[in-house]
Amino acid sequence: MKLYTDNVSLRKIFDIKVRYLLFLGLFFIFFSISPSFSSEKNITYMQILQKPNDLDLNLKYAQQQGKMGNYKQTISTLERLTMIYPENIEIKLYLLSVLVQVDSPEKATTIIEEMKLRTDLSPEDLESLKEIEEEILDREPSLWNIAADIGFGLNFTDNVNSVSKTRTKMDSDAIAEFNSALFDRTESGSLGITATRPIGEESSLLLNFAHTTSNQYKEADDDFQSYGFTIGFDTTLGNQSLSPYLIANKSDAQHDADSFSFMYGIGGFFSVGERNSFSYGYSYSDSKANHNSSDLTAQETNSISHNYTLGYDLIITQIISSSLSLGYTDNDSVVDAGNDAETYDVGLVLNFAFPWAFISVGNSHSFNDYKKEDTTVNSNRIRSDHSMTSDIMITKALGDFFPALDPNRTLFMNLSYEKLISEGNILNYDYIADSFAFSFTKSLSIMK
Repeated sequence: MKLYTDNVSLRKIFDIKVRYLLFLGLFFIFFSISPSFSSEKNITYMQILQKPNDLDLNLKYAQQQGKMGNYKQTISTLERLTMIYPENIEIKLYLLSVLVQVDSPEKATTIIEEMKLRTDLSPEDLESLKEIEEEILDREPSLWNIAADIGFGLNFTDNVNSVSKTRTKMDSDAIAEFNSALFDRTESGSLGITATRPIGEESSLLLNFAHTTSNQYKEADDDFQSYGFTIGFDTTLGNQSLSPYLIANKSDAQHDADSFSFMYGIGGFFSVGERNSFSYGYSYSDSKANHNSSDLTAQETNSISHNYTLGYDLIITQIISSSLSLGYTDNDSVVDAGNDAETYDVGLVLNFAFPWAFISVGNSHSFNDYKKEDTTVNSNRIRSDHSMTSDIMITKALGDFFPALDPNRTLFMNLSYEKLISEGNILNYDYIADSFAFSFTKSLSIMK
């Protein structure tokens, strides 16, 4: 691999990082002044939890969520308001209009029949009910909602090959030079098509097709195209929300063996009170790679993995929320040495839902215990690692800067920084890596 030892290359790398850091500073300046560009302040879910009986605040939140296409949250808010203010006809009419919009005729018809029994309805209210009822009867049911998600991103890293701190490594029980390249950048683009349809009042089916392309500037490890297909089902059982799923994925590497993976699992969560929720999950995955002339050892890492997760989410204030996660993975490969491992994960994330931006700060630890020594590296020691990852991510809608370009605030800019510190009992795995990433994401409704 090419060494970056000449002054010209180092100067180019330095210039790239300086320009990127300058852009980062300008981005933060925009954040600090952005409220002056916003036509109205976004209302957060935490604010709703703080003031659940505030009619004006809740109605504005329902309208805001409806504009964003989050009709489930809109309906939930309006249904709660109808219980708090049962005599308010306007709220029920608003709820009916949303139910018709999202094709929920059964629930809308039930509300209409209940309202017809009331004796305090004005002639105008009765006429509105009649119009809604006729619209339900005349409307062709739309079973599927289809949306597209588009993304583009750039990633800059200062240690793409996980070069050790000492630039040395163990190779067949001997210390050798670790002269792989450090600096690199990767460009990526993604397209996802998601189709959903309701099944009854409490369940829905999801189909998703996703394509990702990745291009690495200097090397070729991240030059690939991937294709994924997901089938998911959301339902409820008592107070539990359950989501079984099945995922198939294929990755076409430009200079390596193609790989295939198959995964199925289930996730669930339940709430305790207004501020606490618990989540859990299990997944089984089967990963395989082609055996070809460009990579004669690809099939050695074919593996089966079992993964278990637990999570706890807490709403601390109307601005701050937190997420605690625990995970365990058992990986069994065709060739045990250097591949079979048990991994233990723990992570904590703090989310800040400011009116001017959403900020997420996280810290996670991963402990890897391998099951058999790798004689190509060190035949006298079984590998054991600990890695710590710290990251910060900032998300902002482009419409907050330029309302004319993004009036519905559906185009999001994401800026993130990540620092990875790895420590192991074999010097190959003692390294530090920093990376910056910038991306755009947008969701488009194709059919309702």
